[in-house]
Amino acid sequence: MKSHYQILVIGGGSGGIMTTANLLSKDKSLDIGLIEPADWHYYQPAWTLVGGGTYDFEKTKRSMASVMPKGVDWIKDYATGFNPEGNAVSTKENGDITYDFLIVSPGLVMDTSLIEGLTESLGKGVVCSNYTDPKHTWEVLRNFKGGNAVFTQPTTPIKCGGAPQKIAYLAADYFKKNGLKNKSNVVFATPGSVIFGVKEIRESLMQVISKYGIHFKPFYAPIKIDGENQMVTFKGVGTGENKCVINEDNELREVMSGEQIIEMPFDMLHLAPPQTAPKFVKESSLVNDAGWLDVDIHTLQHNKYPNIFGLGDVAALPTAKTGAAIRKQVPVVSDNIRQLIAHHKKGNKSYNGYSSCPLVTGYGKMILAEFDYDNNFIPDPKLKQMLVFNSEKEHWRLWMLKKYGLPYLYWNKMMKGKEV
Repeated sequence: MKSHYQILVIGGGSGGIMTTANLLSKDKSLDIGLIEPADWHYYQPAWTLVGGGTYDFEKTKRSMASVMPKGVDWIKDYATGFNPEGNAVSTKENGDITYDFLIVSPGLVMDTSLIEGLTESLGKGVVCSNYTDPKHTWEVLRNFKGGNAVFTQPTTPIKCGGAPQKIAYLAADYFKKNGLKNKSNVVFATPGSVIFGVKEIRESLMQVISKYGIHFKPFYAPIKIDGENQMVTFKGVGTGENKCVINEDNELREVMSGEQIIEMPFDMLHLAPPQTAPKFVKESSLVNDAGWLDVDIHTLQHNKYPNIFGLGDVAALPTAKTGAAIRKQVPVVSDNIRQLIAHHKKGNKSYNGYSSCPLVTGYGKMILAEFDYDNNFIPDPKLKQMLVFNSEKEHWRLWMLKKYGLPYLYWNKMMKGKEV
């Protein structure tokens, strides 16, 4: 194994593979090494559909070897630390590897220790998560006989911020279709103040919530899970008028105590676990105060080390952490590095914070949220032309895009480094 590369990439997820493939498609002579220990690469956006029983889990995975771009050296190892002054990355098995340019895209990790009781409860009984085991979610959903079906998310940033609510809509639709609607209370509890940050999408989603009769609970931050006794504890994070309120009829059987501490029984609990940057990144000199990779939000170049770039879920970017965001970040990183190699100055491509969230709102229905750093709704003109309708409204064509179009695009275009 070589100990130096012109370009060293950390991460065999969407960001690392797509950027590597894009760079090599532009210039085959580039000398690139990619550090990634995993045997499998997963198309995680389909895990929502797996959890709803409408997609085969096995179709979401491919061998890492099959997605590695031709011409890259795959270093099957763990990155363990950085020495940015010495232009080196340390690894578990291969010692230090040096670089001219470094691309950091290892994704993020689940940290169940950040919610009391979650480590012991997750994946057992009726406590499930599409983020960790979507097949178990489907099992819990299928076996649900009524009561409180609670869906929630943590206070940390998470990948695909819409995923915790998508499964709530699928569950509500499933209960409706299977005669359980009148026996069920579907609850969506979030630490956030609104269901979605983009006005056009928020208005459509509030109609979806109303249609299903979902109990929407803003300012609810989960702090404790008791899987054995099927009780979730929330802390109210609102102030003044935004304090958590228990409805008069209290059909959810909530109990409030002390300073906005709410206990809620559940017969099914789905949550996104708290998420952070991987330990070797979080404990390095490359992060901001919040523990995410400190890069310029438009150029994706590190704010302190000009030969380091970062993209994907690990990057400190004020936009949603999605594969669609990575799709728009890749050309910026690729262009900047190639321009620096050729002309010793960055290119002029700039990332505007584009991200998109395909919000499944039921079986055969979807809304497509596309937005930028300022939460402007910015539908892709090519897509709008193809769909001939507004993507902020529910439509079956968008469901077809989610179930068939996007996976095809991912494996056959994006993973090959094509700019789409």
